[in-house]
Amino acid sequence: MGTYLNPGKAAFEEAVNSEIFVDKTTMILYLNSVVKTKQKYVSVSRPRRFGKTMAADMICAYYGKAMGSRDLFAKRKLADAVFSKNGESCWDKYLGQFDVLRLVMTDFMDGCNSVQEMLGYLTEEVVGELMENYPDVKIGSRINLRTAMSKIFGKTDRQFVVVIDEWDVVFRTWQDDLDVQTKYLDFLRDWMKDKPYIALAYMTGILPIKKYGKHSALNMFTEYSVIFPRQLAPYTGFTTEEVRNLCRLYGRNFESIRDWYDGYEINDVIPPDPDHKELRQTGQSPKAARYSIYSPLSVVEAMTTGYIRDYWNATENYEALAEYIRKDYGGLKDAVALLMDGGRVKVDTSTYQNDMTTFHSRDDVLSLLIHLGYLGYDDERGEVFIPNREILDEFRTSTKTEEWVSTFKSFELSMELLKATWAKESDKVAELLEKAHDKADNMTYNDEAALSYAVRYAYYAAQKYYSIFPEVDSGKGNVDLIFIPSPKYSEKPALVIELKYDKKAEGAIAQIKRKEYPDRLEHYKGNTLLVGINYKRSVPQNSPDFKHHTCVIEEA
Repeated sequence: MGTYLNPGKAAFEEAVNSEIFVDKTTMILYLNSVVKTKQKYVSVSRPRRFGKTMAADMICAYYGKAMGSRDLFAKRKLADAVFSKNGESCWDKYLGQFDVLRLVMTDFMDGCNSVQEMLGYLTEEVVGELMENYPDVKIGSRINLRTAMSKIFGKTDRQFVVVIDEWDVVFRTWQDDLDVQTKYLDFLRDWMKDKPYIALAYMTGILPIKKYGKHSALNMFTEYSVIFPRQLAPYTGFTTEEVRNLCRLYGRNFESIRDWYDGYEINDVIPPDPDHKELRQTGQSPKAARYSIYSPLSVVEAMTTGYIRDYWNATENYEALAEYIRKDYGGLKDAVALLMDGGRVKVDTSTYQNDMTTFHSRDDVLSLLIHLGYLGYDDERGEVFIPNREILDEFRTSTKTEEWVSTFKSFELSMELLKATWAKESDKVAELLEKAHDKADNMTYNDEAALSYAVRYAYYAAQKYYSIFPEVDSGKGNVDLIFIPSPKYSEKPALVIELKYDKKAEGAIAQIKRKEYPDRLEHYKGNTLLVGINYKRSVPQNSPDFKHHTCVIEEA
């Protein structure tokens, strides 16, 4: 048993012997299915405190040769999970079959001022241990990991399982140094890509693999992230069933635990249906399993102490969140206010560069917060949300500064506007629109398209309840704005909004009726409001009617 080579089973035994151990050993079955295949490169990214290190310890205990781990795994779920067609157990297919290299990248950072120093230190330590264990293999004068492992494999025909924890430490330490990051990625690629001595490579960290340019240097890896965990979805955190079992064991209130620590919604892969059995029986193709995932560390703390509270800040300073949400990229603060009110925000995660500094939009920041665990992600709807009360506490703490006062006041004004619209208080709606519009840039007064933007911004809080569609073709003209209630708030009225300049709000209502705009909303018949808004553009600045709005609201 060595420091890096075949480190043993002790770390995993500690986890198994702990007061709370949630058995995730069936994860090995999936890893066994990719060993020695083109899919043998596995990159797992999850937030802190979501069990990444324990999974790495389990992999080392299972695959490492001469570990004596049979009894350890024979008592776990893994041994009961799958049997081959002839009735023989196959859970131990690769048990103890490989040399395991276990590297925790943060261990090589101490005293290193550059990535070259770090990688040199790593190479020296690991190659030294390989040479001690294989004294008969002549490594040669060119000392590097690729050469050493290649020669050992050539001499012994023994492959390696490489387990790398905290793989992304370089991107968290040298956040702004693209040259350093590129050298590190190239090191990992040259060491592992297409190498016959690799039976399985398993990397884990907070961030997905960094992109540079249009491609990734580590494109041989399959990503298993919190956005798309694939087959590893049930191993991303504690599942609802696992938490229920713990609540029964400890006598804790499940509903309270769920309220505080649940909320990360993830999908598994769609199961194969080669015989089309489900399609024939139900008329539908198989659907992916959907899991509701809990933060393991917080659940364990709540179970063992009996206190339900925010345990997140025990391992992460609130400034880690505050640093990102104070960046005002295209309405980020407004999005945060909406999220804190229980709303959801559409997000495009495709532009995120998988680092902690390359931000070009609000969506890039929100994408990072998904990976850090501060936001849940609904991949079916492409929306982010604050998953539970524990994380909401983190947002509240991070926004208790003067710079957030105006954001929350604007959001309150937007909510007041929406409630006035529901109540058909047209004069109040006109007054609130005027206040919101008055804070907008003067460019929003130039034409109807700009006014439409200003009105949408004024109704920002409505995104919690509605999908908002501008310029909808009704067949007889374009509706300026249509608000469709989300399924969760189906009791809310649909809104049809028409805007006018220097005319009358009543004329906007007449146009809605004349062009039969509500006919597009058959499903909301009897629950639709027509909103006509007029803005007087040509009034002189010294007039009391300057920037004045009028509004008429009717039921369809």
